[in-house]
Amino acid sequence: MAAVTGSLVGLLVGVAMGARHALDPDHLAAVSVLAADAPGARRGALLGALWGIGHAAALLGTGLVLAALAAELPPALGDAFELAVAVMLIVLGARAIHRVLRGPGDGPNILHAHARVSHRHAGPPAHVHVGARAIAWRPLTVGLVHGLAGSGALTALAFAELPTPSARVLYMVVFGAGSIAGMALATGLAGIALQHVARGPTARRWLAISTGLVSCIVGVSWAIG
Repeated sequence: MAAVTGSLVGLLVGVAMGARHALDPDHLAAVSVLAADAPGARRGALLGALWGIGHAAALLGTGLVLAALAAELPPALGDAFELAVAVMLIVLGARAIHRVLRGPGDGPNILHAHARVSHRHAGPPAHVHVGARAIAWRPLTVGLVHGLAGSGALTALAFAELPTPSARVLYMVVFGAGSIAGMALATGLAGIALQHVARGPTARRWLAISTGLVSCIVGVSWAIG
């Protein structure tokens, strides 16, 4: 009975730690830039969940490899993953700012669709709308990069605290589940707030610039750190 209780407590701790881990500054900065494109509760929660799925997949994949090899992530590789996070944050922020400064009228009139409604307006030459696939791939990719950067610390923790390979893998799974739930909840709530802030075109532009600047600042700080 005590062993069962201890295992249940361990799983709950793993979920809670995963949820808290999702709220790290670099995670929130990256997802905020994505959510600022079209703020809203539903879209924010979807972005957060997709980020969490990518994050959990990277953690679990790397953790399984390290567990099979009974090894830890080399420090140099861990540093490279952290640097990749910094670069990604800067690129995301710079892209958001560039899109606002470039403006929507830089390009020819193009016939395309939003939510299955076709219409025509001016856009940049390589105009791409955030459709279902774009929404899916960007947060998934961002989550994967963040997951790779955090995989070394999580695997080291699991190796130090848990005695068996199966327990370590299970801990990584529940940690990933917690990160999915935590980020989905956080970005869903943030989407509601951003939707109220960005009620008009001017407000949306300033929101995109603000989140882009924050992402760049966090990225530079992450690289220096």
